[in-house]
Amino acid sequence: MKIERKFTTEAAGAYGAMAFTRTTSEIRNPDGKVVFRNEAVEVPEGWSQVASDVLAQKYFRKAGIPARLKKVKERDVPKFLWRSVADDEAMATLPADQRLVGETSAKQVFDRLAGAWAYWGWKGGYFTTEADAKAYYDEMRFMLARQMAAPNSPQWFNTGLHWAYGIDGPSQGHFYVDHKTGVLTKSDSAYEHPQPHACFIQSVSDDLVNEGGIMDLWVREARLFKYGSGTGTNFSSLRGEGEKLSGGGKSSGLMGFLKIGDRAAGAIKSGGTTRRAAKMVICDMDHPDVEQFINWKVIEEQKVASLVAGSKAHEARLNDIFTAIRQWDGSAEDSVDPAKNPALKSAIRAAKKAMIPDTYTNRILQYAKQGFTSIEFPTYDTDWDSEAYITVSGQNSNNSVRVTDAFLRAVKEDLPWELIRRTDGKVAKTISARELWDQIGHAAWACADPGIQFHDTVNAWHTCPEDGPIRGSNPCSEYMFLDDTACNLASMNLLTFFHDGKFDAEAYVHASRLWTVTLEISVMMAQFPSKEIAQLSYDFRTLGLGYANIGGLLMNMGLGYDSPEGRALCGALTAVMTGVAYATSAEMARELGAFPGYERNARHMLRVIRNHRAAAWSRDAYEEVNVKPVALDAANCPDQALVALARSAWDEALALGEAHGFRNAQTTVIAPTGTIGLVMDCDTTGIEPDFALVKFKKLAGGGYFKIINQSVPAALEKLGYSTSQVAEIVAYAVGHGTLGNCPGINHTALVGHGFGPREIEKIEGALPSAFDIRFVFNQWTLGEDFCKQTLGIPAEKLADPTFDLLRHLGFTKAQIDAANDHVCGTMTLEGAPFLKAEHLPVFDCANPCGKKGKRFLSVDSHIYMMAAAQSFISGAISKTINMPNSATIAETLAAYELSHSLGIKANALYRDGSKLSQPLASALIEDDEEAEEILVTGTPQEKAQVIAEKIVEKVIIKEIIRTNREKLPERRKGYTQKAIVGGHKVYLRTGEYGDGRLGEIFIDMHKEGAGFRAMMNNFAIAVSVGLQYGVPLEEFVEAFTFTRFEPAGMVQGNDSVKNATSILDYIFRELAISYLDRTDLAHVAPKGAAFDELGRGDVEGKRNFGEVSDTAASKSLEMLKSISSTGYLRKRLPQELVVFQGGMGATALSTGTDPSAALAMLVPETMGGSSAISSGTVSMDARTKAKMQGYEGDPCGECGNYTLVRNGTCMKCNTCGGTSGCS
Repeated sequence: MKIERKFTTEAAGAYGAMAFTRTTSEIRNPDGKVVFRNEAVEVPEGWSQVASDVLAQKYFRKAGIPARLKKVKERDVPKFLWRSVADDEAMATLPADQRLVGETSAKQVFDRLAGAWAYWGWKGGYFTTEADAKAYYDEMRFMLARQMAAPNSPQWFNTGLHWAYGIDGPSQGHFYVDHKTGVLTKSDSAYEHPQPHACFIQSVSDDLVNEGGIMDLWVREARLFKYGSGTGTNFSSLRGEGEKLSGGGKSSGLMGFLKIGDRAAGAIKSGGTTRRAAKMVICDMDHPDVEQFINWKVIEEQKVASLVAGSKAHEARLNDIFTAIRQWDGSAEDSVDPAKNPALKSAIRAAKKAMIPDTYTNRILQYAKQGFTSIEFPTYDTDWDSEAYITVSGQNSNNSVRVTDAFLRAVKEDLPWELIRRTDGKVAKTISARELWDQIGHAAWACADPGIQFHDTVNAWHTCPEDGPIRGSNPCSEYMFLDDTACNLASMNLLTFFHDGKFDAEAYVHASRLWTVTLEISVMMAQFPSKEIAQLSYDFRTLGLGYANIGGLLMNMGLGYDSPEGRALCGALTAVMTGVAYATSAEMARELGAFPGYERNARHMLRVIRNHRAAAWSRDAYEEVNVKPVALDAANCPDQALVALARSAWDEALALGEAHGFRNAQTTVIAPTGTIGLVMDCDTTGIEPDFALVKFKKLAGGGYFKIINQSVPAALEKLGYSTSQVAEIVAYAVGHGTLGNCPGINHTALVGHGFGPREIEKIEGALPSAFDIRFVFNQWTLGEDFCKQTLGIPAEKLADPTFDLLRHLGFTKAQIDAANDHVCGTMTLEGAPFLKAEHLPVFDCANPCGKKGKRFLSVDSHIYMMAAAQSFISGAISKTINMPNSATIAETLAAYELSHSLGIKANALYRDGSKLSQPLASALIEDDEEAEEILVTGTPQEKAQVIAEKIVEKVIIKEIIRTNREKLPERRKGYTQKAIVGGHKVYLRTGEYGDGRLGEIFIDMHKEGAGFRAMMNNFAIAVSVGLQYGVPLEEFVEAFTFTRFEPAGMVQGNDSVKNATSILDYIFRELAISYLDRTDLAHVAPKGAAFDELGRGDVEGKRNFGEVSDTAASKSLEMLKSISSTGYLRKRLPQELVVFQGGMGATALSTGTDPSAALAMLVPETMGGSSAISSGTVSMDARTKAKMQGYEGDPCGECGNYTLVRNGTCMKCNTCGGTSGCS
C-alpha cells in the first residue's frame, strides 16, 4: 500500500519539530533503586503529569532490556527495520548490574510499537516500497507522541519487546497462524509474536469434562484472567435444571455451573497482582433457567441482607436472654426457669418474635446453666470485605440477557413465552413474556444486572452469518462477533484534530486509514491463547478502531451534547471513521486478498455495507434490518465537509468491496478507553459527555486554580455575546478572586470593622486560591494579635474550629453566600448575567455543576447519542447509562425499549445507590436523623448543602490545628498507584513536600459515570487543600476508612490492600499504609527485599511511625527523602541504604562503606557540609521531634541520634545502624 505523509517529513522524521521534556515522576524497582537515570522520564512537551505517570509506571518495560544492542541483518528487510538483540560483547564490558536496564523515554515506547508494526507489515507485504514503510513508521510515532491515538493496553505491554530489544522466553502455550503458509502453529517463543488482543469471546459446549466443555472453559478463562484479558461467553447451550442426562439422572442446570465459574473467577482475581479482567455471562431469553439467571444477583443480595439482619438479631436477642438471667435476684436454678423469671420469659418471647430458632434459645439456657454469661454470635454487614458477600455467588461477572424481537413483541402484546429444553427442543415451561420482562426491569433496577443485548439487531448487521449467529460479546459489550474470536482495539483522541475552531477532517481520515492498517498488521503478527481463537481470528480478522473525547470536542465546539447538532456531528465522525476503515480494508484485500471467510459471506457483508451507506446518505433503502437505523442527520451537522467525506467514504468502501472484497469482517467499535484515555489526556472517555464547566489545574508551587472550560468563551462568542459580557459570565462561574466591587462584604465594609490596608492586602492575597472566603477570614491569614486586639475576639473562640469570623463581624449568611459567589464563583453558568435561557443547553454536563446547578443531561440524551453513532459502527458501543436514584422500574424498562427502537445493540443501566452497600450520602448522614430527612424530602439544593456540611463536619471540625497554607515545591515527588476496586479502575497520584510529607492527591476513575468521576476529582482537591492548611492525614484516615458505598469489593493491583468497602476506604487505607505506616489497615503487610521490614513481633498491628516532620534528625535521611517518594517506599528504607550493626564491629552495607559515602555515591551533588552522621547534633526538643518524625523517641546508645525505629522485636538506628538486638 502507498502511505502518504500528513504529519511528518522525510527530512525531519517523526520527532523533528517536537520538543521533549523530563518529568519528576519517580519510577523505582522493587529493590528501591531508581530505574531512570537522573530520576526523570522523557515525554513529549505538553503531556500532563498523569499521562506521563501512566506511561512510565504502566507501559514502560521496567527491566530486562539489554543496555547494549546490535542489529540483526535480515534479507529483504529495510535496514531501519532490522530487529535488535543484545550485543553480548559490548555488554561484557559493563558492570554486571548495568547490563540490563528499563525504558526511560517515551521515544523508546513509541519506537518499539511503531517499529514492530512496520516490521511485521513489511514482512506481510503491506507496504509498496521502503519509502512507504518509513512514512508509516514516522507517522505512527508522531500520532502516539501527539496523543492523537493509542492502541489497547496489551499492545503497550507486549508489542515490540522482541523486535526492539531481543527479549524472549519459553512459549506460554499460545498459537498463531503463519501468515505465509496459513498453517496453525504452536508458538515456541513468548515474545516473537506479541499478544496484542484485549477482548475475547469464548464458546462452551454442553459437556462436562471434554475439550470445549464446561470445566475446560474454566481453564481457558483462567489463562486469560491470569494474563489480564477479559472474556465473555453465552451459556445458553447448557441444558436446564432437571433435563435428562445420557447416563440416566437429571442435570443440575445452568446456575450450578455458573456458580462454579463465578467461584473460580473470584479465586483467580484474588491472587497475585495482575488485574482481574471482567467476565461476561450471557443467557438467551428462551433458556429454561432464564428466570433464575435474571434474579440471580437480586436473590444473592437478599441473602446478604438476610445474613446481616439475621446475625444481628441473633446476637441481640440471645444476649438479651443472658441479660435477663444475669439480672435475676433469686437462686441460680430459678434464673434459668422462664416460669419463675418473668424477664427471661419476655426475652424468650422477643426471640421467638424475631424468628430465633428454639434450638438456639434452648442452647443459651444450657450455656447459662454451665456458667456462661454472654455469647459472641458472629454478625455480618453489607461491606464487600465481609463474610456475608464472600458466602454468596454472582459477584465476579457482568450478566446480560440476549433478547430477541419475538420476545419483545410478546411483551408488547402480552403473549405467553415458551422456554425451550436444550436436549430435545421441546417446551420446558410457558410463562408470561410481560412478567419475564418486568423481572428484568426489577433486577436491573435493584442491582444493576442483567444488561440487555438485542440479538436480532446485532445479527441484522452481522457480516458473516454463514458461519453462525453472533451469540456473545466481550465483557464491556463493544465487541460482538462469533464465538472463539478476539479483537484488538485502538482509539483516536478527537480533540487533537480540532484546531483554530475547525475540525481537521483530512488528518482524521489519514489517521483512520493508518490505524486500520495497524490493527490489521496486529492480527497478522499476533499469537493467541488457544488454537480455536488463533484460527478464527486469522479467518475473520476483526478489528476494533474507535474514538474517545467526543464530549470534550463538542464542548470545545460550543455544541450541546443533547442537541441535534451534537448528535449529527457524532454521527458524521463515526461514519467517516468506519467508512474509511472499510475502504482501507478493501484496499488491503486488493493487494493481499480478502479474509478467508469472505467468499461464503460476501453477499451478507456487502448488504451490511450498503445499509451503512444508506444511513450515511439518509436514504430509506435498508435491506433485511429488523429496526430502522438512525440515519446521518446531514441537515443539522455543523460541518458539511464531514457529511460529504462520510458519504464519499462509504461510496468508496462499497465500490472497493464489490471489486476486491474486504480484508476484515469488522473494523470498528467504541470502547471505554480507560487507561489509554489517561495516556492521551482525554477530558472524556469513549462516547461520554463532559462532566464539569469549571476545571481545576495544578499550580506550579502546589495547590490549584480554577479555569473555565476553554470551550465556554468560544461558545459564548459564537452565540453573539460581547467580550465584556463573556468576561462577566466567565467570572460568574470561576469568581472574581477579589472583594473589590463585591456586594455586602467589600473593602469599605471591612474598613468599618477595623481592617487596615495591611489586613485587606493579606485577605486579597489569599482570595485567588480560596474555595470559600471563610477559609481566608481566620487568625492565620490576619494574625492572632489583630483578631484579639482590634476585632476583640476571645482566644477560646479563635481556637474553636467551628468559629465563623464573618458571622462574628455581623455579616448575614445571605451576604456571605453572595460574597462567596462573587469571589470564588458558582462553578455553573446557570443564573449568570446576560446569559439567555435558550443557550443553557449548550453547556449541559453529565451532572449538575456547582452548588447552584440544577441542569444535567437526561438518560434519553445518552441513548440518543449512542444511536447516532451505532448506525456506523461494525460492533457496538461500550457505555453504562447512569440513572438517578429516584428512577423507577418502569423508567428502567423504558430506557431499554427506547434503546431497541433506535437500533442500539446493547445497553447497561446503573441506578445510583442500587447496590446493597451504602451510597456515599447515606454513609455521611447515617447518625443524623434531621439530615437523613432532608436527604429524603429536601430540594436538590438542600441535599447538596447537607452533604457539604457533613463532609466539613467529618473532616474540618475534627481538625486539631490549622496553620497558614504551606505551598508544595514546584518540582515534587510522589507516586501513582493504579488499582481496580470492585471492577472499577482507580488512579491515585500523590504529591509530597521535600521532607516526604503528603501534600496533595489526585483521583481519577473510569466506567463509573461522569458524575461520580467528577465528585472524586473534587473530593481529592478538597482533601489536598486540607492537607496544605495543616489538617493531619490521620484525621482524614479516621474519617473515611470503613465508609461504605459503591463501587466496592475486591482490590487488584495493590500489594497491601486487597478489599475495600468504598473508593474512599481504599484511598485512605493506601495513604495510611504509605505515609503513616498504618499496617493495621493493610490486608498484606508491605514487606520483602525491597523494604526492610523483618517482622513486628510484640507490636504487630500497631503503628510504629508517625507523620514525618520537616526537622530531620539525620542528614542521611533528609538526603534519602530528597530523592525518593516516601509514599512509594511505604516509609521503608531500601536495604542498600540501611546500615546493619553486628555487635561492636559495625559495618555499613556489605562493602564496608559508611552511610555518608553510600549516599554521596548515589547523589554526590547533595553532599555538602556536615551531617548528623558525622556531627551527631540534635535539636533541643529531640525526643518530641523524633516521635513526630516517626521514630521511637529514644536516643541511640552508640551515636546518640534520636533515630531509632522498630526492627522486629528490636530497635535499629537509621543513622549509624546500631541495634538493640543481635541482627
